[in-house]
Amino acid sequence: MADSKTHPKTIQEPIRQLEVYREAEVVVVGGGPAGVSAAVAAARNGADTVLIERYGHLGGMATGGLVILIPHLSDGTDRLVIAGQQKEWLDRLEPLKGVVKPPPDAIGSSDPKLIERWGSYRFFVVDGRIRLSAYVDPEMLKCVLNDMVVESGVTLCLHSWGCRALMDGNRIIGIAFESKEGRKAVLGQVIIDATGDGDIFASAGADLDATLDPKLRSSKLALVFRVGNINYEKFRAFKGKETQTTSIYETGSEESSYAKLIGELNRLGGFTVTMPTPREDVVWFNNWIPDLSCLKVKDLSQMEVETRKKMLLTHRFYRENVPGFEDSYILDTASQVGTRGSRRLIGEHILTEEELRAGTLYEDTIALFPPLTSNASPEKPNRCIPYRSLVPRNVEGLLVAGRCFSADLVANDILNLIPPCVAMGEAAGTSAALCAKEGVAPREVDYSILRKHLMGQGVPLPEHP
Repeated sequence: MADSKTHPKTIQEPIRQLEVYREAEVVVVGGGPAGVSAAVAAARNGADTVLIERYGHLGGMATGGLVILIPHLSDGTDRLVIAGQQKEWLDRLEPLKGVVKPPPDAIGSSDPKLIERWGSYRFFVVDGRIRLSAYVDPEMLKCVLNDMVVESGVTLCLHSWGCRALMDGNRIIGIAFESKEGRKAVLGQVIIDATGDGDIFASAGADLDATLDPKLRSSKLALVFRVGNINYEKFRAFKGKETQTTSIYETGSEESSYAKLIGELNRLGGFTVTMPTPREDVVWFNNWIPDLSCLKVKDLSQMEVETRKKMLLTHRFYRENVPGFEDSYILDTASQVGTRGSRRLIGEHILTEEELRAGTLYEDTIALFPPLTSNASPEKPNRCIPYRSLVPRNVEGLLVAGRCFSADLVANDILNLIPPCVAMGEAAGTSAALCAKEGVAPREVDYSILRKHLMGQGVPLPEHP
């Protein structure tokens, strides 16, 4: 066997012809929250649509990633500011007993009895008002998303990894994907990059920014895990009243027994953020792993190994020290690594932190999102996402949806949660269908027509200035 040091640094692959697996009007790459919403919206608006997903299920972080919190679809009033397909998820999960959320007549309420009832779920109560947030069952959500995709007529390709843009000059004409059938191509009039990491727009040569701020949530990886067979009432009584902060959303008084245990577990290097689920006997542990990149194989491998070591430490600590966990067991770990930030598109508009804080309105606003840690007010207004943040500057025929949208670091960190990604996906898919129908490029779409279609799909939007 040759010494590895003598191996060439590069190997020339033979030139080959790619078989065209399918041609469509709209091709969506990535079946996470943004990608599913984009594909369903495109198909419902009449476009022949293909959805490419590397795993054997849909939902991305919301299912395979076990990030089962759907935070803040309302803003402290009784109105929803995110609805559309995101609301449809919850509506379809309800008869399957796959969601826990406040009922419609409780949204916006400050009634003490309702606050007492729903305040034990983190994110359900903010500043004394009940907000519409939800915890979902990831397995039931996989089924719901399958139904939405199949019912809409999307051609679904699971176990298919979209890996490269196919270009004709500066126009994207399709994508290459790898599967058990080998490397093949799917061609389309409009391609939507919903990979999260911008894999398609990066290979297409779109302008991008991959810098990260180590202080921000979006710079940290995670491997979420669930623990079963707990006594949640016993745990809740020990933990005490929950409070919400702007950092890791930890709970309990600094003087409480639980807070002291959390401090000890932090010093040991364990994970301390427990979150509820639709089941009273199951919780999930969120976590933050700094200084690793989700674009590097070495870092991803290190994260998988080290996080599971910390998971065992954490669970042992909880079983030995925290009431309610005495007979618990590790239920599962996420099949997908928790990725919060990597490449960001440099689009026709770069959404800034200042614009978000000011609640800037745009003529092309395609989604709203309420403040996370306070109710909406003149001082802290709802935030708007412009369509132009989904459109590359220098590549034609391409749209972006999800956490790789065009924004500065802080704005992206604020808005790369599941509901805004769903909303961006629904807008991108709707626009792609309009493009295919009218024969125009994504940057040429009439904003007023796009917004009219979105509002007709139940998406709340403000009047443009």
